Amino acid sequence: MSTDLQTQLPVAANVAPDWAWAQYEPSDARPWTIQLAGHLYRRAGFGASVGELRRATNEGPQEIVDRLFAFDADVPEQYSAIDRDELATARSGSIEALSAWWLRRMNETPFPLLEKMTLFWHSHFGIRAAEVKDASLMLDHVQRLRSFALGKYPAMLSGLASDPAVLLGLGAQASRKSQPNEQFARQLMQRLSVGAGNFGEEDVREASRAFTGWFVLRGKLRYFDREHDSGTKSILGRAGNWKLEDVVRIVLDHPISANTLAVKLYRWFVSEVDEPSEVLLAPLADCLADDYDIGRAVEMILRSNLFYSTAAYRRRIKSPVEFGMGIVRALEGNVSTTHLAADVSGLGQRLYNPPTIEGWHGGRHWINTATMAQRMNLAGALLAPEGRYGGKLDPNVTVARYEAKDFAASAQLMVDVLLQDDLPEEVNNVLWQVVPDGDIADPLWLRSFTTRLLQIPEFQLS
Repeated sequence: MSTDLQTQLPVAANVAPDWAWAQYEPSDARPWTIQLAGHLYRRAGFGASVGELRRATNEGPQEIVDRLFAFDADVPEQYSAIDRDELATARSGSIEALSAWWLRRMNETPFPLLEKMTLFWHSHFGIRAAEVKDASLMLDHVQRLRSFALGKYPAMLSGLASDPAVLLGLGAQASRKSQPNEQFARQLMQRLSVGAGNFGEEDVREASRAFTGWFVLRGKLRYFDREHDSGTKSILGRAGNWKLEDVVRIVLDHPISANTLAVKLYRWFVSEVDEPSEVLLAPLADCLADDYDIGRAVEMILRSNLFYSTAAYRRRIKSPVEFGMGIVRALEGNVSTTHLAADVSGLGQRLYNPPTIEGWHGGRHWINTATMAQRMNLAGALLAPEGRYGGKLDPNVTVARYEAKDFAASAQLMVDVLLQDDLPEEVNNVLWQVVPDGDIADPLWLRSFTTRLLQIPEFQLS
């Protein structure tokens, strides 16, 4: 099996921006299919169950996107209880247990897009528990990310600038008038807005003066007015008595900043294989530049012709979290997320601990000979009738729920839910050669067949 999965992807067609960002409307030439429904659920969440795919194909793309943004829906009590359990876990100080709770939230959430965007921002800001050294602060940090995830980017940056976990994670826990700390200002400009090469060291020094007076003491954010520099500051050519919110506004007003964020959203939702041209990206950047409404920009992507084209389809490699959660959500199971957190960490995605301040690079960084073998082992362990996951994830239960009674119907259901019946002809032919006739007599057969589906290259792609 090739480990360079991206070489197996189709070459994306060149598309005109007007067509690319126009709303996708199903037609005879470009019908709405189970393949596109699966694609939407993989990108805007962590995969879909049989029931979700059937509902999606019946309702259509616009209705499903509406549903993904319906955050005011009633929340099941079981899901709401996760908030209380996470808080108790944070007080115990265990980051590993917090990671397990977050995976459980991803599995049970009625708001998969919100959780997917929280994961996006977790990588975007790159704050590490290893640097913060306080589980309660890290939980609060992720909760802040979730609260801002589809809101306004300026509010998010201002909110994160006063987040103790962010300041500790950047080594910016003390900023005196006589000795401004430059760490947050540098990261704000270099990674979160204008980007490298579009600001100078003097801009960093001047911006850092606007953040003076803030300290993190015993895990609490404190402000001392006597330590704040209230003098005139010149940032990116604009002078004034700037404070935190002013600096955020100034850096986001820079014409490059919207483009920087648009590129990241493009890589997350559309393709990490092809770099978009400036012309193609311009409408998305313009949408952001208006008022940095993240939700509106994400909705623009998820409703677009581009999103449902070959330029986006299977143009990303699943992260370890996407791989593991995609299996669990598809089969509608509940497994030990403590074990799953350890396993996805071993695959390179340790929740609450991105590898660096730049987060996870994704793409080819997820795949090598060792991690491919580990993915195969994880798939086998999740579907095993016994072992560390206790046989709780059972495709036989899934096919019984949807009344697939024989080998052929059961195999087809698994192919549909995991790969949306979209495999190369040669792979499909080999798969169906091992499907017997008649009713299922051996429940182990379906476990083995399903494990085989999880190990083929196409399942590694989002």
